[in-house]
Amino acid sequence: MFSLQRIFGKDDKFFRLMEASAEECRASIQSLISLLQTPQEQRSLAAFVEARRKDKRITKELTEHLLKSFVTPLEREDIEALAEALYKIPKTVEKFSERLLIADQHAHDVNFSRQMEMLGKAGDTVVLLVKELRKGVNLERVKTQNDQLQHIEGEADKLMLESLRDLYNGDHSTIKVILRKDLYEILEKVFDRCRDAGNIVFHIVLKHS
Repeated sequence: MFSLQRIFGKDDKFFRLMEASAEECRASIQSLISLLQTPQEQRSLAAFVEARRKDKRITKELTEHLLKSFVTPLEREDIEALAEALYKIPKTVEKFSERLLIADQHAHDVNFSRQMEMLGKAGDTVVLLVKELRKGVNLERVKTQNDQLQHIEGEADKLMLESLRDLYNGDHSTIKVILRKDLYEILEKVFDRCRDAGNIVFHIVLKHS
């Protein structure tokens, strides 16, 4: 067990910024879940654009803070890697949402409910993992949470293969196959981004345990 407070002293701005970034990741995922429950004619990208902009501002502020106060190069690289991984989550969620709205007429009957249930859990787990960094970190607890995130990502991969199998074996037009395949692959990347963030947190904790 270790505490990053030994490195940062009483300065908790780092933790607040990282936690805020993780919360924006979760907010973007929740916005996607809400979007899929909204009638097509009422769907909008506004919430995703705002989440990405907020996270970009948080990441910028974090970078500036690290340049001013964090002097251990190896640790700085780890934290910058986590900040980048977190930023990619709402960015990829927004990309999926954009493609979904473009392809609405070819994807209106696709049921993403199973993926959204898993993605919601992934977003919650990312927040829990990042919040662990503020505490005297428990390696076993972080490992358990990260293992859960890896399991979710693995199950999402299986579900994507099932979806692709159904798509390729169905009687669909070429454009529908292309657009739906694109959606499945971008959604897979969202899960991958969450997994990457979890791996970085685990790496940081393991290195200092």
